[in-house]
Amino acid sequence: MDRITPKTRSRNMSRIKSKNTTPELLVRRLLFKLGKRYRVHYELMGKPDIVFPNYKVVVFIHGCYWHGHGCRIDHVSKSNCEFWINKINKNKERDKKIQRQLKHDNWKLFTLWECDILKSHNNTVKSLVKYLNSL
Repeated sequence: MDRITPKTRSRNMSRIKSKNTTPELLVRRLLFKLGKRYRVHYELMGKPDIVFPNYKVVVFIHGCYWHGHGCRIDHVSKSNCEFWINKINKNKERDKKIQRQLKHDNWKLFTLWECDILKSHNNTVKSLVKYLNSL
């Protein structure tokens, strides 16, 4: 059972940022340092975190919990479990739909996971830069 009240849990969850998160800022700073220029908050389906319009590449930086990664960071909340499981499953379905549409529109997709960024953001970003340089 959860140690905090449902009202407190709801307030805590509603305050979690969806833009300019720590993983996003780590990736963006390193990309800039490595000379890669990008756009943020680009008007595109799915609201990609980073867009390279010249390469027609979108980067999604997924939080492991919110997108159901299955790693150690991803866990089911102890309160209102059914709600959160349904929420995460809907997020995953929405992600697939967005990916299909962007691919259909000839965008290349690159997904970075929170756990990989926090574990080794240098290696994670270097893999993205290597991919961009190969285009």
